[in-house]
Amino acid sequence: MKEIALTEVHKALNAKMVPFAGYNMPVSYEGVNAEHETVRKAVGVFDISHMGEFLVTGENALALIQKVCSNDASKLVDGKAQYTCMPNEEGGIVDDLIIYRINAEKYLLVVNASNIEKDWNWISQHNTMDAHIRDLSDEYSLLAIQGPKAAEAMQSLTDINLSEMKFYTFEVAEFAGAKNVIISATGYTGSGGFEIYFKNDDAVQIWEGVMEAGKDFGIKPIGLAARDTLRLEMGYCLYGNDIDETTSPIEAGLGWITKFTKDFINHEALKKEKEEGPKRKLIAFELDERGIPRQGYDIVDENGKIIGVVTSGTMSPSLDKGIGLGYIPAAMADAEEKVYIQIRKKAIPASQVKLPFYKG
Repeated sequence: MKEIALTEVHKALNAKMVPFAGYNMPVSYEGVNAEHETVRKAVGVFDISHMGEFLVTGENALALIQKVCSNDASKLVDGKAQYTCMPNEEGGIVDDLIIYRINAEKYLLVVNASNIEKDWNWISQHNTMDAHIRDLSDEYSLLAIQGPKAAEAMQSLTDINLSEMKFYTFEVAEFAGAKNVIISATGYTGSGGFEIYFKNDDAVQIWEGVMEAGKDFGIKPIGLAARDTLRLEMGYCLYGNDIDETTSPIEAGLGWITKFTKDFINHEALKKEKEEGPKRKLIAFELDERGIPRQGYDIVDENGKIIGVVTSGTMSPSLDKGIGLGYIPAAMADAEEKVYIQIRKKAIPASQVKLPFYKG
């Protein structure tokens, strides 16, 4: 089990620590609903230092990224980030990730914690153009400072005008007294805020600075459990649940990050799938009655026939109803069509809805 730089800080805050993707991580502090509400209404800070970071450099850095990623990274300019995925050769997804363009020959790839080794091997295997790759995952920590008050609460820690930073842009600057911090206007909650990348040696100093600066704004530490309910309310895919090696970006609703203006791994098969239409689709649903849908529950039709499976589900703290994502045949992915979620012995009716669940 790997430890993150702030493990002892979280233990001192009485965090519930659990094994997650090979790391000892804080899953909750005061409870999911309270933490969820803090992020929706004020500002919360997540330690997500288990995420992986790869630095890709050299004159062929972009060529490698273009080959392994579905989105068009040539559209990036310095200081801009992009959400993308790495398709495999069988129509599925190796991982979803964010690309940061530092300059024309220097990119940071931020990957999921559970996929660090797999992603490294995949990118290395396809690095036929001799781009230089470094795995920085064990050297860096990452905090997500999220919520409508994030910019105001953190402004005292940096000279950058945080309120003017556009979504999916970043700057490298001093933050909480630490130099060369990546301040990124990204996040997985739908409530705005920033993700802060820094060396492990600066972790305690930055954590203390963040908590002090946010004190008057109601800042609280937030665990991974609330991160999951927050992302699900936005309908953001979670690797291992909603997307994996067997799900295509087209059926997962990620056609918008799959650009056929360039060649990439398996692009011809995915282009054909987009043109012909996928056989199944990832849908969003809300339960019409009380109940909590969970990952792995069957989705059935009105006759009780299994038509699909729930990939993510929860009781939405913001909406106070059961919500979820799941795959069903594309022909049945229609807002007019009712589906039913098999919860124990009862099939609970559910309405297909457009994302996000939470409108803010």
